Amino acid sequence: MNIWVDADACPGVIKETLFRAAQRTGLMLTLVANHGMRTPKAANIRMLQVPSGFDVADNEIVKRAEAGDLVITADIPLASEVIAKGAHALSPRGERFTKDNIGGRLNMRDFMDSLRGSGIDTGGPPPLSQQDRHAFAAELDKAIAQSA
Repeated sequence: MNIWVDADACPGVIKETLFRAAQRTGLMLTLVANHGMRTPKAANIRMLQVPSGFDVADNEIVKRAEAGDLVITADIPLASEVIAKGAHALSPRGERFTKDNIGGRLNMRDFMDSLRGSGIDTGGPPPLSQQDRHAFAAELDKAIAQSA
């Protein structure tokens, strides 16, 4: 299993958790973003910088992810695409996206996008909490154990 990270919007504390997991397990971890970022010096951790542009990083992840890989993203359409390829998707808040729940999540995302498009302020997600961090770490550990 390779781990792919939609790194432009991934919180730093989640990246740190991923770095520790990659160093502990030896799994390949690739951060994909349209700007450079620091990563630990390790043979199994790399940064893939893509050109700026709408969904360029997402498209690169979809292109490279394979069945059984794990993609870390809060982007619902990206999660849907990698799930269709047989990969797994996990949000930085520890929510697993699956074939069973991704359709509903896409519908809700589209509905909220329509509301925002009509001028309604829907707010944004709450800040990442300590509970979210623990949920992410627990789900990451489960995904790694299941891949072994």
